[in-house]
Amino acid sequence: MKNNLPNLALAMLRIGASAMLLTHGIPKIETLFADTVSFSDPLGIGAILSLVLVLIAEVIAPIFIIIGYRTKIAALFPIIMMTVALLMVHFNDPFAKKEKAVFFLLAFLVVFLAGPGKYSIDRR
Repeated sequence: MKNNLPNLALAMLRIGASAMLLTHGIPKIETLFADTVSFSDPLGIGAILSLVLVLIAEVIAPIFIIIGYRTKIAALFPIIMMTVALLMVHFNDPFAKKEKAVFFLLAFLVVFLAGPGKYSIDRR
């Protein structure tokens, strides 16, 4: 009998990290439809475009990752977003403040490097 524990572990990491990231992204959807958008703009591209990119990384990409569709491509969005969060938004903050960004960055790096595993649409 083949050992499926690594595939189960990949599915758990992929689904768990994405579900947790969704809890950060879903509340931001309301901000996009507010009369005046007030959002951080660390790259200098404008608050609305920054918010749209964050929503892609925190809502759209995690949905793709949860179902395991185009997983490696989808994982790039939270990887890039968390890198920006660490290097630009929270650079001078204490570790306790950037700990979540480090966790998400590591989790999605593993998903990107290891792939979605057998329990995904990508593997069907």
